[in-house]
Amino acid sequence: MKIVVFTGAGVSAESGLGTFRDADGLWEKYRVEDVCTHEAWLRNPELCVEFYNARRRDTLTAQPNAAHFAITKLQENFPDTEIITQNIDDLHERAGSHNITHLHGEITKLRSNIDETDTVPCMGDQHYGDRHPDGSLLRPYIVFFGEGVPYFPRACQIASTADILIVVGTSLNVYPAASLLEYAPDTAKIYVVDPGKPEFGHFRYRVEHIQKKASEGVPELVDMLCKS
Repeated sequence: MKIVVFTGAGVSAESGLGTFRDADGLWEKYRVEDVCTHEAWLRNPELCVEFYNARRRDTLTAQPNAAHFAITKLQENFPDTEIITQNIDDLHERAGSHNITHLHGEITKLRSNIDETDTVPCMGDQHYGDRHPDGSLLRPYIVFFGEGVPYFPRACQIASTADILIVVGTSLNVYPAASLLEYAPDTAKIYVVDPGKPEFGHFRYRVEHIQKKASEGVPELVDMLCKS
């Protein structure tokens, strides 16, 4: 059985990482136009570097939570399980998971300014002016607003193979990622773990909504699937 898990900011939030869209989120403190667009990078790259250095420090002090570990357990029981995440942290990896596609980049890497997928590791602060081996300036390995999502075609292909699609901690409002549900086979069972009330649209008759936070709902769902 092929299981695909699609995770969003709600999973990371339970490990203490700030989200962007909540009432007290990061956009309450920063304007997206100042830190997360290509124009911002050209206009004030030092501020962008400072912003993402702070995000990296937050990530490195955070710890995986019960949802992360439950997804790892799912992979141990169903080895073909793949993870697609909107999150830029490495908490899935530190919980022991693998086969992870990061749609929006990874905070623990920097990328070439020429090739958006050519990366180098970064486990501390970036220093503006450092260069990639190809000679270009290094920039945060983050998909800025307005930029293409290079791994979205891969994510669509993965979703198209799912027997079960599990969606965790996302409002399904961030596109193109939210459209992944469109690529799931008509026969796929869809579970959504989220304490809110996401808009399911025409999927509402196919979705089993587990209205709990990730650290509660995911372990319960994983236990059920492992026993079935």
